[in-house]
Amino acid sequence: MKTLLDLRPDYIKDKLGASSPLCLIGSHPIMDAFRDEKVMVMACNIRLIHAVPGIMRAAQEMDAIVAFELAKTEGGLDGGYTGMTPQMFFDTIVGYADKYNFRHPFFIHADHLTVKDTSQKQIESTRELIQAQLKAGYTSFAIDASFNELEDNIRITTDLARPISDMRLGLEVEVGEVKTVGSEAEITTVEEAHTFISSLKAAGLHPDLLAINNGSKHGNYLPGEEVSIDLQRTGDIYAAIKPYGVNLAQHGITGTPLHLMGQFTEYGIRKGNVGTLWQNIAHEHLPADLMAAMKQWARDNGKNIKEATKVFKAQIDAIPESHQAAIHEHAFREACEHFKAFRAVGSASLLKRKLAVA
Repeated sequence: MKTLLDLRPDYIKDKLGASSPLCLIGSHPIMDAFRDEKVMVMACNIRLIHAVPGIMRAAQEMDAIVAFELAKTEGGLDGGYTGMTPQMFFDTIVGYADKYNFRHPFFIHADHLTVKDTSQKQIESTRELIQAQLKAGYTSFAIDASFNELEDNIRITTDLARPISDMRLGLEVEVGEVKTVGSEAEITTVEEAHTFISSLKAAGLHPDLLAINNGSKHGNYLPGEEVSIDLQRTGDIYAAIKPYGVNLAQHGITGTPLHLMGQFTEYGIRKGNVGTLWQNIAHEHLPADLMAAMKQWARDNGKNIKEATKVFKAQIDAIPESHQAAIHEHAFREACEHFKAFRAVGSASLLKRKLAVA
């Protein structure tokens, strides 16, 4: 009988070795298998590396599939604001999986491969990053040209996604820009979503996931700030694109009450991105003098605290083991609660049953 390891792309088999026990696979077979299952896979944006062991431990104990991801701004060719290039991020995740004997299925995802305008410079910079991520070993990709008009979004996405789709790797696309907390954007319409996906399919692409703007935001919500997600519109969009074999991805989850998250699966959402939460956990347990220095740097330079990550990466990576352990434990607890809320407990075994593999 086949095993989940047989689902690894050939270039991952070559990179890890054909006999490697690590279960790094693409997101395509997962999303294909979960199309009619009310399960949401948690994708974790890892800006500070010490949260990873706790998340992996939780996935192991919860029998859950998990993804690890960085957006273009977080981990570009120059390391973005985390200081991690594609190869560094791949090596970090795979290194932790090997160190902690993590044997559950996971994928490494390129989040928000943004193209913010129609200039050739923007397009080619993203293409270059995709090539570096493929070389590093990423198994899933999110092309995000949602900043552009719909026709341009379709054209740019089709161009950049072609090699990913041809390799049958995981492919996420986006229509309707998801803004940061404190800024406004129009909710994605059903017509936009349908036109976008039908056009990509007509061009021969095979997206697994569509990210939309349904009212969520990236970043931290302030205490008492309303989280407003339009699930009715989300469901209507899912009904329109489901015939094309496409599920939904939910961005901007940090700050959303846990008891609401299970509802997402009722509306076709099969992947949920969680990023700022892990940063918050890491910041809570960094040594006080290091955190103070990061905050001072952010104030002095008029930057968001997340942009201090690259500047202080060496100190962050080398924090005492007691602080690392506190981050591991806190991340483990939160990840367990999120897997439960995402209805993802047992999703690894469910995937095996759906695909009839050992």
